[in-house]
Parts: sequence; C-alpha cells; structure tokens
Amino acid sequence: MTTTNAATAPSVISGTTQTSSSSSSSSSLSSTTGSTLAGNFQTFLTLLTTQLQNQNPLDPLDTNQFTQQLVQFAGVEQQLKTNTELSTLVSLQQTTQATQALNFVGKTAVVDGTTATMTNSSATWHLNVPSSATVDISIANSSGQTVFTGKYTAGAGSDIPFTWNGQGNDGTQWPDGKYTISATGKDASGNSVGVAAQVQGTVSSVDLTQSPPLLTIDGSTYTVSQVKSIVN
Repeated sequence: MTTTNAATAPSVISGTTQTSSSSSSSSSLSSTTGSTLAGNFQTFLTLLTTQLQNQNPLDPLDTNQFTQQLVQFAGVEQQLKTNTELSTLVSLQQTTQATQALNFVGKTAVVDGTTATMTNSSATWHLNVPSSATVDISIANSSGQTVFTGKYTAGAGSDIPFTWNGQGNDGTQWPDGKYTISATGKDASGNSVGVAAQVQGTVSSVDLTQSPPLLTIDGSTYTVSQVKSIVN
C-alpha cells in the first residue's frame, strides 16, 4: 500500500476497557458458596453424630442408609476441598497475568483502534485489508474536522502500516495531537471491502489493582488480550 501523507484503516473499537465488576461478583459468589457448603458440612456432621448417639440399640440405623449418608458426607467434603483448590488456581493465574503485563512496560504495542497520536509530525496506523482494494482514507482532528483525505491501492494484508506526515491536502502542517482515521475499500468489481484499523503506542504503565491488569497505551487502557502485536 502506498503511504504518502497519511492514514490507516478503521475498526470500530475505542480501545478503552471498561472495568468489569465480574471479578468482585465472582469473588462474592465464591465466598457465599463456600460459607454455605461449610455450614451444610458442619450441620451434616452434627446430625449424623446425634443420630448415631440416639439410635435405638434394638433397631439400629439401616446399613444402606448409613452408607448413603457417609457417601454424602464424603461428597460435601470433596466439594469444599475442590473450592479451595480452585481459589488457589485463580490466585496463581492472577499472579501470572500481573507478571506478563509488567513485561509490556516500555514496549510499543499494536491494539485495535482508530485514534492515534501524531508526534513530531508523524502518525502511524496499521490496516487490515482482507483482499486487494482501492482504499479511501479520511483523517480528522480531535475536534472532528477532516484534515486529510486520500485514495490508495492496497494489496491484501493483515498488518499494513500507514503513516501520515501531518500535512493536509492543501499543504497545511497540522500540529501534533490525536487524529482519528476512517477507511473504506472497494475491490476491482466495486464491491465493498471491510477495512479495519489498529494503532500503536508505548505501554507507559500497568494497573495491577485491576483483574485482569490494565495496560496504559497512549492515554487509553487495554487488557493484555487486546494487544495484537509488539513492534520493535
């Protein structure tokens, strides 16, 4: 794809990750479930021992019933142990996620998005073009004003870099800042081709208080799973 003055392809993703309450809800549910099971376990033990202590020696508890109760007892105990082990696994997974996230600090990451920051008169997007097409690109500033438009021929590719030097169609040099791209494509038969965009930025920090941890890239937050690639 020829890159003269500008552009990338759009993908309708803001890039900002909303903090989910699912983690706290899950933790609360797990705690409630564990307390309920523990309570049932203790109640079952009390009932079983009381029943054994007060049974009629001339008419003792039926062997089959007693066996079933022991099986139930073992089942509840096993479920309590399983919940404990699952909690340990979740804790280990969170530690792994935190370690993985810290490794991204200082690196340049590519994520889904259409808004890039122009620095030193250069802004770069990465376009995903499923098939060869003529791509119409439009770039707008933070106020929504269109500052550049262009038409380019692009071959099929999943990571085609598009760099804009900050110059408008009339030669005006626009200042550094945030710019948003939109791109549409048409193949040789005139059929629409979906063009998606990704942006790149340096991972400046990691918020380990969130689960999963959040990476700060160019002022927006992302999870590790949203990182598409790392650029050297």
